Amino acid sequence: MPKKATKQAKKPVALDNHEETNNSDVENEFVPVQRAGFGRRMLAILYDSLVVTAVIMFAFAALLAFIALVVKTGLISLPEGGDHASLLQGNPLTTLYLIAVVLWFYVGFWTRGGQTLGMRTWRLRVRNTDNSRITRKQAFIRALTALFGLGNLWVLFGNDKLALQDRLAKCEVVVLSAEANQFKNWK
Repeated sequence: MPKKATKQAKKPVALDNHEETNNSDVENEFVPVQRAGFGRRMLAILYDSLVVTAVIMFAFAALLAFIALVVKTGLISLPEGGDHASLLQGNPLTTLYLIAVVLWFYVGFWTRGGQTLGMRTWRLRVRNTDNSRITRKQAFIRALTALFGLGNLWVLFGNDKLALQDRLAKCEVVVLSAEANQFKNWK
């Protein structure tokens, strides 16, 4: 009688120190990833600019609805010939509110999963060099020093592919494998 072949259980392997897959050849191997280049970063920024525009529009609509409610209750009144938007137009508090919303968007995505929607599309993740998530402080530094994407020009002039915001926040943006990008990396 022939012997039945027994299957050996494959051991999990860490991919990008986050995701696990089965592989019998390697155990707990750190799979190195390359840093993101200029083109891929710009494509992610372009994608994110569409998302951020929608977020700003929603935030402004919510603020406008709040102003309409406050006017309706009589707490404030509209100027002669003005509408609800005239109360917000040119108001520095409106500008600060919208900047806070944009910061909330980027800091939230970067600290929770390391990826905005555009970064996920182009398989990018921001992380520390030890593969850990960046902190809120690092995320704020990145957001404030990115200079609306111009900080990424530094990637073109260095061999290490670090943007200005990466250097100042002491982190990196890496390109993930398709498998590692499928990982549900939210806390």
